[in-house]
Amino acid sequence: MKENKLGEFEEIVLLFVGILNEDAYALRITEEFAVQTNRSVTVGAVHATLSRMCDKGFLKSKMTEPSANRGGRRKRVYEITAFGEKGLKESRDLRLNLWNQYPGLSGKLGFNL
Repeated sequence: MKENKLGEFEEIVLLFVGILNEDAYALRITEEFAVQTNRSVTVGAVHATLSRMCDKGFLKSKMTEPSANRGGRRKRVYEITAFGEKGLKESRDLRLNLWNQYPGLSGKLGFNL
């Protein structure tokens, strides 16, 4: 049976794959991570996480056609699988359930979960 639990970093990377869609390749995910989280991450860490999530069945990848603006090189782009979407949903549901159990917190934050 495949592992279906996501760590925080895996969850964020998986979300960026979905957000970036056809632009979901390691360098672009690394850049987006830095912009949206205000935290730096190495492209190596993103590569390792993408590879691990492919092994777990959360993602699949394919190589693009060679591109002139990349010196004739191809890039590996990622796509979330149905199993990955299920993992994201379970992770979101768990977090929302826990946030909703925190007494009075949603009112303090100015919104209800």
